[in-house]
Amino acid sequence: MKQRILFVCLGNICRSPAAEAMMQLLVERYGLTDSVILDSAGTYGGHSGERSDPRMRRAAEARGIPMTHRARQVKEEDFDRFDMIIAMDDNNYEALFRLAPNRDAHQKIYRFRDFLRHHPNWSYIPDPYYEGHEGFELVLDLLEDGCTTLIEELKQPR
Repeated sequence: MKQRILFVCLGNICRSPAAEAMMQLLVERYGLTDSVILDSAGTYGGHSGERSDPRMRRAAEARGIPMTHRARQVKEEDFDRFDMIIAMDDNNYEALFRLAPNRDAHQKIYRFRDFLRHHPNWSYIPDPYYEGHEGFELVLDLLEDGCTTLIEELKQPR
């Protein structure tokens, strides 16, 4: 059975599409393409249909991570479509709880910080939108850490 994972940030133009792209690269590297489905979305729909922030695309592509996602807003039906819904920060985590249709859906919501193994001092993935180049690099470092942990968990027999 396929594991379906949705990454969520505010506008779906920086953090969550970068997490999706980074995770896709790891899924391919570890031969899990037949068992993992990935997507990303935002709790805010104002960027729907737009490509990811060009600064994030440049930073990711410099690491060999292609980003082709178009922004979309989280929908209630995503709670039926995905097994894990991973929020980049507490504000989006709380927004997902409010959107969740029932208590069972709450069980699917996770904080990305819970997958950070090498950056224990970070309690969220910061939004790099108003930051310089270093902010985008930091986010990619954090995403690589968490996605690596997540891929290791997916490789474990169930």
